Amino acid sequence: MENELSTILGKTEPAGARRAAVLPRTALRPKLLTALRGYDKASFLNDLMAGAIVGIVALPLAIAFAIASGVSPEKGLITAVVAGFLISALSGSRVQIGGPTGAFVVIVFGIVKQYGVDGLMVATLMAGVLLVAMGAAGFGSFIKFIPHPVTVGFTSGIAVIIFSSQIRDLFGLDLAEIPSGFVQKWHAYAVSAPSFNPGAAAIAAGSLLIIVFWPRVSRKIPGSLIALVAATVAARVFDLQVETIGSRFGAIPSSLPWPSLPHLEWSKVSELVRPATTIAFLAGIESLLCATVADGMIGGKHRSNMELVAQGVANIVSPLFGGIPATGAIARTATNVKNGGRTPVAGMVHALVLLLIMMIFGRWAALIPLSALGAILVIVAYNMSEWRTFKALLRSPRSDVVVLLITFSLTVAVDLTVAIEIGMLVSLMLFMKNMSESVRIHPLTKAMQDEKKAEAEPEVWAKKKFPPGVEVFDVQGPLFFGAAQRFEESLNEMGLKPKAVIVRIRDVHHIDASGLHALEQFCNRCRRAGTRFILVGIHAQARSALEKSGLAETIGEDNLAATIEIAVQRLEADQVAEKAD
Repeated sequence: MENELSTILGKTEPAGARRAAVLPRTALRPKLLTALRGYDKASFLNDLMAGAIVGIVALPLAIAFAIASGVSPEKGLITAVVAGFLISALSGSRVQIGGPTGAFVVIVFGIVKQYGVDGLMVATLMAGVLLVAMGAAGFGSFIKFIPHPVTVGFTSGIAVIIFSSQIRDLFGLDLAEIPSGFVQKWHAYAVSAPSFNPGAAAIAAGSLLIIVFWPRVSRKIPGSLIALVAATVAARVFDLQVETIGSRFGAIPSSLPWPSLPHLEWSKVSELVRPATTIAFLAGIESLLCATVADGMIGGKHRSNMELVAQGVANIVSPLFGGIPATGAIARTATNVKNGGRTPVAGMVHALVLLLIMMIFGRWAALIPLSALGAILVIVAYNMSEWRTFKALLRSPRSDVVVLLITFSLTVAVDLTVAIEIGMLVSLMLFMKNMSESVRIHPLTKAMQDEKKAEAEPEVWAKKKFPPGVEVFDVQGPLFFGAAQRFEESLNEMGLKPKAVIVRIRDVHHIDASGLHALEQFCNRCRRAGTRFILVGIHAQARSALEKSGLAETIGEDNLAATIEIAVQRLEADQVAEKAD
């Protein structure tokens, strides 16, 4: 242990010196620095090709996610360029591709509706600061403990919301503004159904067919890009009266804007803490999930804390250029790996390719029909829905099903932030309930007097009879605040008034303040009844907790024993002493 700690700290300290807990030196070291060792021409060519392909794949997605989020399309491109470059350059993963993703659509749309674009920029910047702090504090491993039903629930809910938000563009409905509520959206669609545009529906259907079947022709060129080109050409050739990016948002800038701070009243900053925390939470989960998937594809191991720092820096810088929240994108990362990308250079190339496309072909993007982008987002929503996983989870234990359905329903019907908060709270409560039910209190007195049951106990004393008036109980499971009351009630319900009670806690590996309180209450009850209380089989953590709380002194050192055999010997010795007196 001494050598391991010295290795982590990078220096040797005097024996007995107090050491502060620190992260390993490599924890906050970008993978780029490691990947560039021995980097050669062949590696660069592979990264160049993969980065170029991913850049082309990211183009329609960046535009589509921005529009679905309620902001102008260039903000999606800016995010993919600025945040995408920084995430790859600083990432704790070799192959992660960052940028705008579908996970943020719901939360970004809600923030823009309530606080405007400047409010979104401030919330994104705040989220970036939170992510950097989380990475520096070593929280990378903690995010992995988010319950699976919660993640699947809000992800599937986001997919449903993304799909429902595209109905206007898919069918060309004459609807000036889409309501934010799920039910209100569909009511608005029903009211505006007479304005159905056959041309828009035809482009959407054609785009969907191209995206679905194009991989049979080629997997190098993304079907979404082919669909956009085909839809734009078809709209122009056949003079279809459909809404385009240009008709709704105007021309797309062909360069990055100068960085500037967003304008917002300081009084409203406090209101953005909650949405900023949600952005940071989502960015952390998505990026680490993406990095884990990438590890499986390349046989690597990412640095989770450095990944959080990279996401934080990207989300601090992106809004300064007018970008939106960014995180790791699983589909684009997988495309990167499948096309030969093996170092962060590929991700940096992908961002530069997007910048070149924006500078050279940006003005042509204004001609893209919105119904084609809607078709792309329908495919994104389908892939995000994880319906197979959702279906499988419905066959899980009831507690998991409850968490899944609550999180999913609240995401769709109420708000993503509320869904995550309630989902996590319900998961925690159900976990505590299950853990409290795992605490078992077994009376051993009669069991030890049964010859067959005694043979199952490895200790020799098990075959002996206990002294008269002695009751022995075995406790199994953690004595934490969720189980303490159950422990106390179980002992009190026995209603015993023996001469002595022995409680074995060798299978209790954790005791918190509530567990200590329950033990103290039972100890006091025994003392009032004139019953000797002996605690045996105490683990190191339990012993430390007893001593720090002062309960060890209350119980008395003579009433703390290593085994039941020793406790029985003490009781027998007391009986002998009493008879002698």
